[in-house]
Amino acid sequence: MSSINKILIIRFSSMGDIILASPFIRVLRHLNPQARIDFLVKSEYAELIKYNHHLSSVIELTSLEDGELKEIKQTIRDEKYDVIFDLHNSLRSRYLRTFSGARHVAVVDKRVFARFVLVKFKWNIYRDIVSVADRYLEAGKSFGVQNDGKGLEIFIPADIQNNVAGVMSKFKLDRYEIVIGIVPTARHKTKQWLQDRFVELGVKLSKEKKAKVFIFGGKEEAEYCGDIAQMINANLEANVAENFAGQFSLLETAASFDFYDLVVSNDTGLMHLAAARHKKVVAIFGSTVQEFGFYPYGTKSIVVERKGLSCRPCSHIGLDTCPQGHFRCMKDISVDDVLFAVRKIITDEKRQ
Repeated sequence: MSSINKILIIRFSSMGDIILASPFIRVLRHLNPQARIDFLVKSEYAELIKYNHHLSSVIELTSLEDGELKEIKQTIRDEKYDVIFDLHNSLRSRYLRTFSGARHVAVVDKRVFARFVLVKFKWNIYRDIVSVADRYLEAGKSFGVQNDGKGLEIFIPADIQNNVAGVMSKFKLDRYEIVIGIVPTARHKTKQWLQDRFVELGVKLSKEKKAKVFIFGGKEEAEYCGDIAQMINANLEANVAENFAGQFSLLETAASFDFYDLVVSNDTGLMHLAAARHKKVVAIFGSTVQEFGFYPYGTKSIVVERKGLSCRPCSHIGLDTCPQGHFRCMKDISVDDVLFAVRKIITDEKRQ
C-alpha cells in the first residue's frame, strides 16, 4: 500500500458501529503512516472519532438532504482518493462512492442474506459468530489489514477526563468494594430488560458486593433512569445509586467508565463504549443475537440471553413491541441470571 496517499472511510452511524470501526482505523494508520485518512460520519456521532489521532480529518454529514449529499459527492471527487472503504454499504454510501474517481473501493460484507434468513425464517446459516469489528477488518484484507488484537478504542481529551475525575471524586468511591455502571435503556424496547429487575439487581449488588451504582442513558431517558436510581435507594434506605442519564456527553460517559469495575448493559451503543474503555461487561440480549456481530468486543464479557426461543431473533435492530406479545426473550431472564454473570466475571478477575 506504499502508493496509497489518500484514504476515505465511510460510516455514517450509529454509535456502536462507529466504535467498532476503531480497530480498522488504527491498523490502517499503522500500515499507512504518511497517508491522509479521512472519515465521513453523521454530525451527531462525530464526537466519537473527532479526537482520534489516527485520522487526518473528519467529514461531517449534517443532514440527509440531497443538496448536502451532492456537495459531499463533489468533494470526494475533487479529492481523488486512492481508496474508499465503505463500511456502511447503504444506498447513500453507494451513491457517494459511485463515480467517485477512487482507484479502489472496498465494501464491508454485512452478511445481509444470513441476517434476513435468521430473522424471517429462524434458519441460522451463519458459519460462525464474527464481530462487526472483524467484518470491517475483512474489508481491508486485500490491502494488508489484519487484526492487531488490541480491541476497541476511543480518544478522550485531557480536559474532559479531568472534569469527569472531579465529578467522580465527590462520591468517595474508595468506600465501596465495587463500582458498577448500569445501562438500563435502549433505542428499541425489545432490547430493554425490565425496569424493576434493574432495580432488584442494584439492590442485591449493593447488599452482596457493597456496590456503588451509576445509571446511564440519554436525555430523553433521564426520568426512566432516575426512577431506577430512586427505587434502589428507597429499598436500601441509603444513597447508593446515582442517575447520570442525560448529564454527560458521550466522551464524558466514556471517561466515567474508567472508574467502574463492571458495566451491566442492554445490547446498545453504551455497551460498546464500555468495551472501548476495556471494562468488563455483562450484556443482556433480548430480541437480538450475537450472530449479528454486536456483542462486546475485545474485553472480558458475558452475554446473558434466553436461548432456545423459536421466535428469537425477531429483528436485527430491535422493535418497539414484542411481535408475539409475550416478551419472553427478556422476561425469562431473571435477576439471578444476571447476578450469576456478575459474580462470575468478578470472581474470574480476582483469580487472575
